[in-house]
Amino acid sequence: MKRILFVCHGNICRSPMGEFMLKALVRERGLEKEYYIESAAVSSEEIGNPIYPPAKRCLERHGVPYDDAKRARRITAADYDRFDLIICMDASNLHLIRRIIPSDPEGKIRLMMSFAGSCRDVADPWYTGDFEATWRDLDEGCRGMVEKESI
Repeated sequence: MKRILFVCHGNICRSPMGEFMLKALVRERGLEKEYYIESAAVSSEEIGNPIYPPAKRCLERHGVPYDDAKRARRITAADYDRFDLIICMDASNLHLIRRIIPSDPEGKIRLMMSFAGSCRDVADPWYTGDFEATWRDLDEGCRGMVEKESI
């Protein structure tokens, strides 16, 4: 089973959106049993909080189901051994994850947009309120991941 962890700052916007978007793509291909997909935060600010309501509304507009019981959690050093890929939403997340997981000998930690052939960050709707821009970035990254990872 391939295990994928999406990571953003608080685990209430971008990373849960990515989690549920990739789950939907995997489900479309009938491969749910071959993948385990989750999300987490690099900070502890939002621990225990649900997905941010505008992120939920964006997923709903695009017909992507999500688990309303999803609560923010912080990534741990043990997650490195639990997951095959750890996907960060931006360079800041990548920097902060190095404090939790200082070494990546297996090359598991990657930036989301690298799957779309770009080195840019996923648009952060927390500051802009533009969840559609985030959706577009995540859609591009998830589809690229499906192609590159043969999901």
